[in-house]
Parts: sequence; C-alpha cells; structure tokens
Amino acid sequence: MSNHADQWNRRTFLRGAAFGGAIGLAGLPAKRAAAEPPLETTRIRLFKWRSLCVTPQFIAQDLLKSEGFTDVQYIETPGSLGPERLLASGEIDINSQYSAPLIVRIDAGMPVVFLAGLHVGCFELFANATVRTIPDLKGKTVAVPELGSVQHVFLSSILAYVGLDARRDVRFVTSSPHESQRLLADRKIDAFLGFPPDPQELRAKNIGHVVLNSTQDRPWSQYFCCMVAGNRDFVRKYPVATKRAVRALLKANEVCARDPEAAAQKTVDRGFATRYDYALETLKAIPYAKWREYNPEDTIRYYALRLHEAGMIKSSPQKILTQGTDWRFLNELKKELKG
Repeated sequence: MSNHADQWNRRTFLRGAAFGGAIGLAGLPAKRAAAEPPLETTRIRLFKWRSLCVTPQFIAQDLLKSEGFTDVQYIETPGSLGPERLLASGEIDINSQYSAPLIVRIDAGMPVVFLAGLHVGCFELFANATVRTIPDLKGKTVAVPELGSVQHVFLSSILAYVGLDARRDVRFVTSSPHESQRLLADRKIDAFLGFPPDPQELRAKNIGHVVLNSTQDRPWSQYFCCMVAGNRDFVRKYPVATKRAVRALLKANEVCARDPEAAAQKTVDRGFATRYDYALETLKAIPYAKWREYNPEDTIRYYALRLHEAGMIKSSPQKILTQGTDWRFLNELKKELKG
C-alpha cells in the first residue's frame, strides 16, 4: 500500500474517531436515559436536504439512535418547494426547517408547529455590479427556483424590510440554483439568493459579489434561519419521541460546533454532501453552538411582520405563535442541556 493511501486511511480513521468522541460527549447519561419513559415509536422520518446548513440534521442520525430510535429515515422528494407539505401530511415527522417559509404554511392552515431554534444565518445574496445594496434590487431581475420556494419567501421578507414590494418592484424568473449561477455569470439576471453550497460555489467560480450575508448582517443575523419543526399530530401523539428527537438535533448542533472537520467528513461519507471543503466552510461559518442565545419567538415575530408587509400572510405574529409553536420541549431541554 502506498504512503499516500496510508495517510488517507489514517486521516479517515482519526476523523471517524473524533466524530465518535464528539457524539459521546454529546450523549445522554445512562442514568438519565434509563429514568425516562420509553419511546412511543422507534421510527423517525426527516427530510434529506440539499443545503449544507442543516448538517446537524444529518449528524443527528447517530444521536437519534442513541435516543432509542431504531428506524431513522431521511426522505427525499423532487422539486424545490421544500418539505413543508411532507411535514404537514405526516410523511416526515420532525425536521430542521427554514423559518420564514414555514410561517407561510402555518398561515395557510398546515398542521405543523415550530419546536426550537437551530441556528442563525446561512443564506447569502449574490448580485452583479449594478446591485450594491438591497434597495438597488428595485427594477432588477432575480432568480428563484419557484415562486413560493425558500429563496422567494426569504427574498420577499428582505425586500419588505427596506420598503420594497416583491410583487411589483422586482422581476422574478425561475431557474434551478445551478442554472441561476450561470445566469448571474452571464449577466442575464441581477441577483440570486443561495444556501450552502451555493455561496461556496459562487465564490469558487468568482461569480458576483455578496450584498447580504445573513450570518453577519443585521437584522437577519439576529434571527434563526433554520428551526426544528414537527407534524402537529406526531407531536401530540408522541411527546416522548418528540422531545428525544429535538434533543438529538440540538446536541448535533454542539457536535458540529465542537468538531467541524469530523462532522464535515461524516456528512460526505454518508452521501449528504459531495464536497468536504464546502461542508467544512459552512460548518465553520455558522454559529451552531449559540442556539441558546437567541429567542425563537423573536424570529417568528420578525418574519411574520415582514411577510405580512409583503402580502404573503394574513395572520398576525401572535396568531402564528399561538397556532404554530410548541416550546415545552425546548424549555425542558434548555435546563437539561446547559452549556
């Protein structure tokens, strides 16, 4: 065997060992686990995202098994409107979910509830030289995968914040994220909002420049981008399973923050990502360990106000909070998982 192969296998082994150590540090003490009531179901279904920012959901696979789930499934589906409909229909149970689009679904009556905040930041708005600030988007052409997609909803809320109306002040065209990158490079569109690995690919190709980085720029950096949500019937029927699933996801945040190298490698090894370098860049940029420092209710209020201004929802922020949130598990876990 060559020295290169030896080195590669050693690195892979060390990363695996480090990941196992991080999982062990995040694990539930045996005495506490034994004292808890048994799971009502040992099956848990989550969504298999394209976006790398929800890496804690992928890393949680081992933690979910340590919580007693013997059947952990990641469900894929074509299209770009996200997993909200799968969550509402009960085809997935618990999910790491973009906050603003789910508010739109709750306003429409879908039976889903927010359970906890996962992380702030991750999306970035790239544009050509004609766009230096958000107000410069007026009269410009912006690409989104579909109207109603995650990108379209977040952009509409961003435009509303600066007094623009997405329905009349911006021209949206639909194209896939990969095609949108090409259109931006060819100056056929003016802007494109991307989620990891899109920003990493745009930087690598030297396409456009960053107008907004939600990990760094206020006010977006003060609110959760991704949150944990559940199917309402699942949460009501299986409260023990719900709490343990949320606990696994929050612990996965800690694993990603504590050892991003090992977490990035595990994400690639399991087929959730294709590029280790893009996965690692994402994990190092997003403040996963700071989930305790932000208030999930503030996120709901903020985006509900922006989406109401954008004409995308009719409900008040308080109505969304009343109908679409359940913080009892988070409140228990904050006491249990003290940093």
